[in-house]
Amino acid sequence: MPNRKEFYFPSSDGITKIHAIEWTPEGEPKGVYQIAHGVAEYALRYEPFAEFLTGKGFVVVANDHIGHGLSVAEGAAPLYFGEKDGWTHVVDDMYALRNLSSQKYPGVPYFLMGHSMGSFLARTFLIRYPGKVHAAVIMGTGQQPGFMVAGGKLAAAVFGKKGGFDKFNATVDNLAFGAYNKPFEPKRTSFDWLSANTENVDRYIADPLCGGQTTVGLFRDMLGGIGFISKASNLAKMDKNTPVLFISGAMDPVGDLGKGTTKAYESFKKAGVRDVSLKLYPGLRHEILNEKEADQVRADIWAWVEAHM
Repeated sequence: MPNRKEFYFPSSDGITKIHAIEWTPEGEPKGVYQIAHGVAEYALRYEPFAEFLTGKGFVVVANDHIGHGLSVAEGAAPLYFGEKDGWTHVVDDMYALRNLSSQKYPGVPYFLMGHSMGSFLARTFLIRYPGKVHAAVIMGTGQQPGFMVAGGKLAAAVFGKKGGFDKFNATVDNLAFGAYNKPFEPKRTSFDWLSANTENVDRYIADPLCGGQTTVGLFRDMLGGIGFISKASNLAKMDKNTPVLFISGAMDPVGDLGKGTTKAYESFKKAGVRDVSLKLYPGLRHEILNEKEADQVRADIWAWVEAHM
């Protein structure tokens, strides 16, 4: 097992203590690899991948986003970013972790990876903080049509005003995640879309820090972020010299079975990013790091990282 240190730092929301983890290798680090996790999960789920990377000489850091894992303020609703500017605060917290880590380990390449919701956060990071990471890996991402984003935001606004943005709403939840299992009927569980690896799905369901009832406010904030990263005027603000790898399962419904992931990749090309590549795995679903083919996925990510040192 790698050396693991857990610590807290203050969130930019002024309320939450952000739980973070640092995994360190033996000897001098070759680089730092920061991970942004997805919705309804938490940083420690990435420990097997962190162990792989520390074995390659990298420091790995990750934090639980506001409302996730151990980053839930006393009295706050789980899976809720906050009343206002939640998406901004979560990205700023990622930047704060980046600054803490880069100050501790200066002069080495710094990589950022975001998975699922974390992929949308990482894409926002690349726009808001251009040139602040050496390269980025965008995993399990998609590109939702504008009319879907607008419709979802309207629904979230209506149901949030009616019942509270810090509350769960079944209609909004179904709009957000209800269609994900359709390609995998007849379904065994409500989370078959996560992984073809049934052991991983069962672990996720049994984990008290995974799943749960996503609030209307988190759905609202995530759609706002997705809208932000879809605008060409915002993509133009990225550092075009930052290499980016898009990597997903070809059967990932978040990426519309590869079509949405491809659209996101093409939007970066169109924005002028000079080194952008796409890797889709046939048969794999959303959590490619937890599929039975995870060894191949890790090896492919490492080959790309090593080529971009």
